[in-house]
Amino acid sequence: MPYARISLRKGKPPQYLRALADGIHQAMVECIAVPPKDRFQVIHQHEAEEMIIDPDYGGGPRSDDFVLVTLHLGRPRTTEAKAALYARMAERLSASPGLAPADLMVVLIDGEMDNWSFSHGRQASALSAEELRP
Repeated sequence: MPYARISLRKGKPPQYLRALADGIHQAMVECIAVPPKDRFQVIHQHEAEEMIIDPDYGGGPRSDDFVLVTLHLGRPRTTEAKAALYARMAERLSASPGLAPADLMVVLIDGEMDNWSFSHGRQASALSAEELRP
């Protein structure tokens, strides 16, 4: 059950935001075995001065269309699965909504189910499979 935080500069239309969210989720379904209905995404839009980004670090050049995707994962994934995810996400987002691959940065945070509570103040690791997928 990943949680995706999508950060970008303000000003994009709702269709662009939805295409970002859809492309990110579909890449996770395809590459890291996320169930199609497991979708928890929050889009954060920032003023220009609230995003201080090195335009060239690790690839660039980045433009004002830069998007930072932070994925919190409930369990670790293999290095190969992560690499496939990064590549597929860049491919999908390039196709729609037209994000340049240099403008995509992805950060994965692996964790354990002990670090999650989905509701009712119960630790996720204590839930049965039926409770996790009603």
